[in-house]
Amino acid sequence: MHLSLSNTKIKIAFTLVLFALMLAAPMFLSEFRLSLLGKFLAYAIIAMGLDLIWGYTGILSLGHGVYFGLGAYCMAMHLKLVASHGELPDFMSWSGIEKLPAFWLPFQSPAAAILLAILVPMAVAFLLGYLTFRNRIKGSFFSILSQALVIITVTLFVGQQGYTGGTNGLTNFDSFLGLSMGEPSTKLMFYYITAFVVIATLILCQWLASSRLGKILVAVRDAENRVRFIGYNPVTYKVFIYCFSAGLAGLAGILFVLQEGIVSPAQMGIVPSIEMVLWVAIGGRATIFGAILGAVITNAAKTSFSEAYPEWWPIILGAMFIVVVLFLPKGIVGTCKELAEKRGWFQGKTRSPLQASSQARVTLDNDTNPAVTK
Repeated sequence: MHLSLSNTKIKIAFTLVLFALMLAAPMFLSEFRLSLLGKFLAYAIIAMGLDLIWGYTGILSLGHGVYFGLGAYCMAMHLKLVASHGELPDFMSWSGIEKLPAFWLPFQSPAAAILLAILVPMAVAFLLGYLTFRNRIKGSFFSILSQALVIITVTLFVGQQGYTGGTNGLTNFDSFLGLSMGEPSTKLMFYYITAFVVIATLILCQWLASSRLGKILVAVRDAENRVRFIGYNPVTYKVFIYCFSAGLAGLAGILFVLQEGIVSPAQMGIVPSIEMVLWVAIGGRATIFGAILGAVITNAAKTSFSEAYPEWWPIILGAMFIVVVLFLPKGIVGTCKELAEKRGWFQGKTRSPLQASSQARVTLDNDTNPAVTK
C-alpha cells in the first residue's frame, strides 16, 4: 500500500510523539539522567532560534553563547540574592564591595529577573544586528563580529570579579519561589516546565517558518537584493529574527540555571557558541525539528563518550561531526526528509532550496505587484 502524507500532518505527528516522549521520560530515567535531558532540552531552545536565523535567514551567528549567558546570569543573580538572605552575596564581600550595586537591585524580583533575562539579550542583539545589517555587513564578516562580541563579553565578566563572580561565576543557589532547588519534586517540576516550553517554542517557530514572514526570510537568505528591489526592507526582518533568536537563547539560559544550578563565563565562550551551530548542522538546517534532535543527540553523545572513553571522547565526537558534514550535508532530519520525498511518502513534488526560495520570491512579487503573474 502506497502511503503519502502531507508535510503538515508529519509535523503534527512528530510534535505529538516528541511531547509524549518528554512526558514519559521521568518514568524511565534516573534523577541524574533526567536532569541531563532537561539541560539538553534547554539547549534545544537555543538551537531552534539559531535555525531560524541560519537555516531560514542565512545569518550565521557564532556568538549566541553570549545571549544564552546573559539570560542565565540574569536568572542566577536573582537566585544568588535569594540564597544570600538579604546580605551581600559572598563573592562581593570577598572582593571588598560593601553595598549591593544598583544594577543588581531589579533582580530581587523573580518576575523582573525572568523578564530581563529575555529582554537584555534581545537589546544587545538589536544593537549588534541593527548596526551591522544596516551597513549591509553579512556572511563571514558578521560571523567574525559575533565572535568578537563573545570575546568582549567573556573578558568583561571574568574581569569584574566583584560584580559577576569572575571565572567562578554564580552558584550555591538554594531556592526559587520558595521551593527548595535540591528537592527531587522541584527538579521534576523544572523538567516539565522545560518540556512544555520546548513544545511551545517548537509550535511558535514552525508557525513563523510557514507564515508570510518565513517566506520573506527565505527570500532574504537567497536573494536579499531582489527583496530590497521589490520594496521590502531586509534590515527590518533580519533585526527582528535576530532579536527573537537572542530572546530564545535568554529563555534557554533561565531554564538551564534552574536545572544546573551554576553559570560561569566559560558557558558563553567561543567553543560553546560554535557547538550551538553544530547542533543545527547535525540535526538539519531549516527543519526546526532537526535543531531539537541535533541538540539532544550531540549532547547525549558527548556525555556518553566522555563517560565510556574519558581519554578518547573528543576525538570520537570530532569524527562524528566530520562524518555528518561529509555524508549528511543536510543533517539528519534534512536527509531523512529528502529520502522520504524521493520515495513518495510526502504529498507533492520534492523542492530544492532554490525552488523554495523562487516560490517565496514569486509570492512577494505578487503581493507587491498584483499584475505580476507566475
